[in-house]
This record gives sequence, structure tokens and C-alpha cells, in this order.
Amino acid sequence: MATIFTKIIEGEIPCYKIAEDDKFLAFLDISPLAKGHTLVIPKVEIDYIFDVEDNVLGEMMVFAKKVALKVEKAIPCERIGVSIIGLEVPHAHIHLVPMNTADDVNFTRAKLSLSKEEMLDVLAKING
Repeated sequence: MATIFTKIIEGEIPCYKIAEDDKFLAFLDISPLAKGHTLVIPKVEIDYIFDVEDNVLGEMMVFAKKVALKVEKAIPCERIGVSIIGLEVPHAHIHLVPMNTADDVNFTRAKLSLSKEEMLDVLAKING
């Protein structure tokens, strides 16, 4: 059965797309820790990040870096935190979270509930 991320890649479920190429997709997390919280995924469905082929994992990090710099330019923050947890969706993914303190990347914290308009505003700021 396809993961929710595969359904996003295939266009079955809409997303707030930040960037895309032939191998990767970046989109806003719909349950973000902070405005601008972005997910980076490979287009090939692989459950565990360390099962991703070495060269693809390297390319994924380079793609994530480009996305992180784009988010950092648009969203006021000290840095972009990077987290790989891998328990929520069985599809390898990287969290990019605008942060000012280490606690901003604490996944036990309550997530934000942003309206569609707020999500579109964040998307417009990032994609400028």
C-alpha cells in the first residue's frame, strides 16, 4: 500500500510544494512545529532513511540544503534545524524546522494548527 507521501508525489493528495526535481520533493508539513516546517522526501518509497542508497542520500541532503536556505531566507529564525525521526510515515523524510532555540525542534511539543490561508502565506513567502 502506498504511503501518504507516495500519494502526495503522485498528486492524489495535494501539498504546499516548496521544491521538486526528478528525485525529490519538498513541501510544508501540515502539522508544523513552526511556520515554514518543511518535509523533504525521495520520490522512491523507501521506509528507512538508512536504507536509501548512499549516493541518493547524499543528493537528498544537497537538495534539502537548497530548500533549507530558501526557507531560512523567508522565515525569521536563527537557523534551520534538521531532524530525521522516521516513525510517523514509513517513507524516508527529513524535517527542516525554522528554529531559534533547541526546544523549537522538540517533536513532543504541540503542533501548530494553521489555516489554509496561513499555509498559503508561508508558501508564498518561501517561494517568493
